[in-house]
Amino acid sequence: MLLCFSSSHRTAEFDLLERLERHAPAVTAALAEQHGIVAGSVVLATCNRFEAYLDVDAQRLAGAATADHVIETVAAASGIDADVLRSSSAVYSDDAVAEHLFSVSSGLESVVVGEGEIAGQVRRALQAARTSGTVTGNLERVFQVASRTSRGVKNQTGIMTAGRSMVRLALELAESRITDWAAVRVLLVGTGKYAGASLAALRERGVVDVQVFSPTGRAAKFALSHDVVPVESDDLLEALGAADLVVTCSAVTDHVITRTLLADAIAAPDAAERRLVIDLGLPRNVDPAVAELRGVELLDLETISIHAPVEELNAAADARELVGAAAAEFAAQSAEQAITPALVALRTHVFGVLDAEIARARSRGDSSEQTEAALRHLAGVLLHTPSVRARELARNGDAQAFVDAAAALFGVEVEEPPRAAGLRAVDDETAAS
Repeated sequence: MLLCFSSSHRTAEFDLLERLERHAPAVTAALAEQHGIVAGSVVLATCNRFEAYLDVDAQRLAGAATADHVIETVAAASGIDADVLRSSSAVYSDDAVAEHLFSVSSGLESVVVGEGEIAGQVRRALQAARTSGTVTGNLERVFQVASRTSRGVKNQTGIMTAGRSMVRLALELAESRITDWAAVRVLLVGTGKYAGASLAALRERGVVDVQVFSPTGRAAKFALSHDVVPVESDDLLEALGAADLVVTCSAVTDHVITRTLLADAIAAPDAAERRLVIDLGLPRNVDPAVAELRGVELLDLETISIHAPVEELNAAADARELVGAAAAEFAAQSAEQAITPALVALRTHVFGVLDAEIARARSRGDSSEQTEAALRHLAGVLLHTPSVRARELARNGDAQAFVDAAAALFGVEVEEPPRAAGLRAVDDETAAS
C-alpha cells in the first residue's frame, strides 16, 4: 500500500518545515529501519514542503495505525512532537497518494502555482532513493508516472509559463524598492542550482554588478563559470557593507548572515545606507533579527509566500484536469495489477485440468499434437472473456466480484484478494487539510 506523509506551506509554518528539512537524512534513515512495515521510501524535502512517500505493508498495521506509526517515526527522527506533526500535516493513502504526487510534481501545490523547479526536485528525490536502495517497484512506478504527468501539464497547458518561480516572485516584490537594476550592487550567497537560477533572474532585470560568496568555499569555481566576482571569507564583511541587495540561497544549516555580522558591515564608513536582503534558503540563511537593523529590509520565504499570486484560473483548471485524468488512469492500472493473482490462479487451474486430461489421453494413445494444440487454443479463447471482464471489474472497483465468482465456479482460491481502491485519506482525524 502506498502512503504519503505531507507537511507543506499549506499545513505548516515555515519554522516547522525548516526543522523537518534539516533532519531529512535522519528521517530517511529511520524510515529505512522500519523493517516489515515500511518496504520502501522516497523523501522529498524542498523549501515549501517535506514529504515521505512510502510503500508499506498494510497487513501489519491497518489504516490509521499505519499513519500514526509513520508520524511517530518522523517525530522521533526529527525531534518534533508527534502531536505537532499531526496538526501540521496530511496523510494520504492508496490512490490519493498518486493524485497528490502528480499535483505536486506539476507545480499545482507550490506557493507559486506552476513553478518550474519542483519537477526536477521530485526527480532528484527519486534518484536519491534509488542510490540509497529504498525504492520499491510501486514507488518507482508512481514516480515515473508523476514525471510523465508533469511533462504533459507543462506541454499542454500554460501553467508553467503563467506561474513564476520563487526567485522571480521575490525580485518582483523587490521592484518597488529598486529603481535602477543596472546600478544595484548584489551579493549572492550560495553556488548551487538555485544560485544559478537567481543569477539568471537578476541578469534578466539588468543587474551587472554581482559578487558571490560560498559558505563551503566554492565561490571561485562558480564565479569563473558565471562571470561574477568571488568573495572569500575574509572579504565577506566588506562585500556585505557595499551590497544594496543580498540574495541568499545556500543549503547550509546554520545562519550565514547573523545580526552581528550585518550590523558590523553596516557600521563601515562607506557602507550602503539601505539594503534589501532576500533569504531563499531553507533552513534560513539569514537570522530574522537582521530586520531590526536600521536600513535593512528582509524578505524571507514566509513573507514571499504571502504575496504569491492567485492561480491563473484557466491554466490551473486545465492542469488539474490533466492531473485528475492521470491519477484516475493510474488507479485503474493499479486495480488491474491487483486482479493479476486471481487471473493467474484461474489460468493455472484451467490449464492444470487440461494438462491432466491430455496426460490421460496420451496414456490411452488417444492424443495427437494437433489435438493438443487445438485444446490449448480453445482454453485460451475461453479464458479471454473472463480475463477482459476481470480487468473491467477491477477498473470499476469491483475486483472482489471476480475473485468470488472464480471461487464459486471453479474452486479457485486467491491468497491475497485485491484491495479496495480509491481511499482518499487514512481517516478524517489523521488527514489534515
